[in-house]
Amino acid sequence: MKILSIEHIGIAVEQLKNRSPFWEHVLGIKHSSTEVVEHEGVKTDIYDTGSGKVELLKSIADDSTIEKFLNKKGEGIHHVCFQVDDINSAIKELKDNNISIVSEKPLIGAEGYKIVFIHPKSTGGVLVELAEKAI
Repeated sequence: MKILSIEHIGIAVEQLKNRSPFWEHVLGIKHSSTEVVEHEGVKTDIYDTGSGKVELLKSIADDSTIEKFLNKKGEGIHHVCFQVDDINSAIKELKDNNISIVSEKPLIGAEGYKIVFIHPKSTGGVLVELAEKAI
């Protein structure tokens, strides 16, 4: 697997409107998009530095992963995402190395990326996302 870059850092928040001003106005990071990812039960607010992104994640479903995270840990860093050149070969390599992944096949995430999550039990406690850019 080839890691191309840190794609984004995902941050769980209670309310986008309360947290987005810091990233956009205080730090001056350009807001690039807001999107709902229904199958993940989240609304994303993405800020692009030009060499990596910050993805604010607000739960829109009571049973979403983000809602569970917020209830357990509160607001904060939820995951780190690395861009890969080929998500399917990355999944195969992870499986070949007995790395626990959350889904067997890639899903479509924000901005149309093909994504897969690596379970924190395989990474020393960090939820890691791999993403292949949409063509």
